[in-house]
Amino acid sequence: MDYTLISTIYAIEPVMFCITNFSPKKVVLLREEDAPKDKLKVEETLAETLGKFIDIETKITSLYEVVRIAKDTVDVIEQEAAQGRKIVVNISGGRKPQALGALFGCYARHKMIERIVYVTEEDKQVLDLPILNFGISETKLMVLEELKKGDISVKNLAIKIGISRGMTYNHIRELREMGFIAPDKLEITTAGELAVI
Repeated sequence: MDYTLISTIYAIEPVMFCITNFSPKKVVLLREEDAPKDKLKVEETLAETLGKFIDIETKITSLYEVVRIAKDTVDVIEQEAAQGRKIVVNISGGRKPQALGALFGCYARHKMIERIVYVTEEDKQVLDLPILNFGISETKLMVLEELKKGDISVKNLAIKIGISRGMTYNHIRELREMGFIAPDKLEITTAGELAVI
């Protein structure tokens, strides 16, 4: 089966190391719109040296907006999985919010990911990261989705979801404990936004 490598970028070494280790048929590089010259140079070098053998694409995303980066990563994961490819995600390069966004995108589509890796800078070791998920039930997911739409009435939430108010309060309490709902008001947090991607 063919592999796709999805990778944040900064320096060329971690990306090349992953290409050498996983032999992907396709590489999708995550980078921001106005990337610095060194990052564009890495992308250009990869295209010039490997573009004849490997399909190399770029997905423009944000540098700091973690939720947008996660959504963009999910889009790539879904497209590649629909092509029947196994997916490896490398989060070694770029700014931390970009790497975290890519990681959270992996968690949102954890069943479609083969591996999540980080390549150490010093000794070029591939560290396999756990493929986690957000650990919430379908009902809790529905609560978050309704909150994201702006409905903050527990009564309305209970009716829309089809559960009792008591159960709705329990789900809200548990979602607060998990950090998906703000502690002081009935509002979805950034973590909640990530969970509903």
